[in-house]
Amino acid sequence: MQQRQVGDRIGNRASAQDRDVSGAQEVAYGSAALQKTDFWRGSGDKAPLVLFVHGGGWKRGDKQMMATSAMLPHWQAAGYAVASANYRLVPDATVEQQAADVAAAFAHFRTNAKALGIDPERIVLVGHSAGAHLVALVGTDPQYLAVHDLKLSHIAGVLPNDGAAYDVPSQMGENAMLLGDTYQQAFGTDPERQKALSPTRHAAAPNAPNFLLIHVQRQDGVRQAKGLEAALQAAGTNVERREFEGEGLRGHMEINRKLGDPDYPATAVVDSWLKRVFAR
Repeated sequence: MQQRQVGDRIGNRASAQDRDVSGAQEVAYGSAALQKTDFWRGSGDKAPLVLFVHGGGWKRGDKQMMATSAMLPHWQAAGYAVASANYRLVPDATVEQQAADVAAAFAHFRTNAKALGIDPERIVLVGHSAGAHLVALVGTDPQYLAVHDLKLSHIAGVLPNDGAAYDVPSQMGENAMLLGDTYQQAFGTDPERQKALSPTRHAAAPNAPNFLLIHVQRQDGVRQAKGLEAALQAAGTNVERREFEGEGLRGHMEINRKLGDPDYPATAVVDSWLKRVFAR
């Protein structure tokens, strides 16, 4: 990894428009206004792709956060193509439709890989917070990719970053005081629906072949990540879990904001995992 070059780029305080957005291509994967991604080409004509899904409690957030993140210049320096996806938001859409959007974005990049200069066999899903839940769900429940005649094995890897809704029913009770309204708006009150939207409940094989679960030291996030890890291990899926310093909302935001900074410990862990998953 070209650490010095990456550090120089991260340290550059030029505006997002000057630095990154000018190089982005907007790629639509559906007809709805939010079914779009920002896309940055990688090196060569068959670059690996990191497809990122933003967080925001399933009801807010935007793909444009990638343009000012440390992740973008870091992954670009590695030669990767990068895409940042919008998806339809609660309450205008359901979480089921959001997962369908993530699967549709993945399918679009795979189908159009040659024109976009990416390798269709080397696409990784990365998501933070609510996005972590969505990529984990798409990586464990085959129904979303099956709509596009794809299998979970077509995903090279899944990297959920500090999610805390991998087992929705347990999360609903644990966070009733703090985020109960957000979770109820997203997942409703039907226990069967909540189970159906829980990646941990779908983690019996088949799954995407590789998972890396990263998180800070929020109690619910730690518990949820350990539960998903155990379920994936029981299914024989390759899974790694790494914990980093940070607590509460501040830690939750920092692990997304600082990822890509060479001095942030999670960056080297993610670099190593991506290198292995993308190896051919």
